Amino acid sequence: MNSNPHTKLLVLGYVWPEPNSSAAGSHMLSLLTLFVNQGYQVTFASPAQQGDHKVDLTELGIAEQSVALNCSSFDGFIKELNPTLVLFDRFMLEEQFGWRIAKYCPDAIRILDTEDLHSLRHARHQALKQNRAVTNADLNSDIAKREIAAIFRCDLSLIISDFELALLTNHYSVPEHILLHCPFMLDLTNLPESTYGYTDRQHFISIGNFRHEPNWDAVLFLKQHIWPLIHKQLPKAELHVYGAYPPPKATQLHNPKQCFLVKGWAEDAKQVMQQARVCLAPLRFGAGIKGKLAEAMFCGTPNVTTNVGIEGMTMGFDWPGLTTDLNAFDSFEDSAQNIANHAVQLYQEEALWQQKQQQGYQLIKANFTKDKIQAKLLARITAIQNKLSTHRADNFIGQMLQHHQLKSTQYMAQWIEAKNSR
Repeated sequence: MNSNPHTKLLVLGYVWPEPNSSAAGSHMLSLLTLFVNQGYQVTFASPAQQGDHKVDLTELGIAEQSVALNCSSFDGFIKELNPTLVLFDRFMLEEQFGWRIAKYCPDAIRILDTEDLHSLRHARHQALKQNRAVTNADLNSDIAKREIAAIFRCDLSLIISDFELALLTNHYSVPEHILLHCPFMLDLTNLPESTYGYTDRQHFISIGNFRHEPNWDAVLFLKQHIWPLIHKQLPKAELHVYGAYPPPKATQLHNPKQCFLVKGWAEDAKQVMQQARVCLAPLRFGAGIKGKLAEAMFCGTPNVTTNVGIEGMTMGFDWPGLTTDLNAFDSFEDSAQNIANHAVQLYQEEALWQQKQQQGYQLIKANFTKDKIQAKLLARITAIQNKLSTHRADNFIGQMLQHHQLKSTQYMAQWIEAKNSR
């Protein structure tokens, strides 16, 4: 694609970007920065309320626009803007606005940034609550049908995990030409040449947005089952729990006597990560790839996590920490003991710690260097623009779903708008 100021990108955000609060916010900001640097005229629009930690996009030269759900005011906005590309932030925004884009800007390339597969996260959560394995019925839930339909309707979907890419092609039969593996795009020019060493660090860290259910579950898992086992063996070590938007139920877990310290928002996440000796991420469910673990590698902090935590991140490389396969244990008590043993081992064994630190640097350099990923994304967009009609013709299921969605969602939105105007 020829990048110039006349190339207009509209990003429809599920939330306003908060790169210091979540991996999703950081990933979105890296996408926005890419397109700005390519000379695109970028507008970010969202129906969401602005959060406490929202980044000021106008400082990056990005126009900000609030939009309403189920309101024809969006039609005038989109017709006047007339974007070349539209990027939907998560499938719910494609459901809400996709039919309007298709109707008023049919030649605009429609891209879906999935962030992670919400339906996969939901399937795993349901299975966890019932203490069983994920089934095909879980994977084929109503939310999955909605999410996969949105992927089919778009010209391109950005998939952050190679595991999810394989799931989409093998289980859901999504054509590969409408998918692109697009993991974290990290600026490794700022990778520290040297960081705090083993003896310069102390304590454990856990970090993650409290509004994200897998993170909250992990904090409870730590508090109730894992940390007491670690604290018994390492009574002087502390666990520092950081994360945006801690609710009262989280701050109530703060217990200095147990060395379980709920710190809440971190003004400088990299600084607190660099000072910790070990990052704990005992995730029991989830999807996508984990920003906290990428940041731990960047900061030279080895981690202890689970098979859920490492999914989609290794890509053939040794993991820079110790992992527990939750599927290998009959009870969460047994898995908690294994995680605790790994945490104590990594905390105490300096040679192992140093080995894992170096493996972290190797992994992020190989898998998450922004230049390679960005070039691949831009090349795919150019290829789609050069043969948009053929590209869409090769995706008949997407055309079929677009036809039905255009009618059903349009009529539902118009009914809601009429009802609200009474």
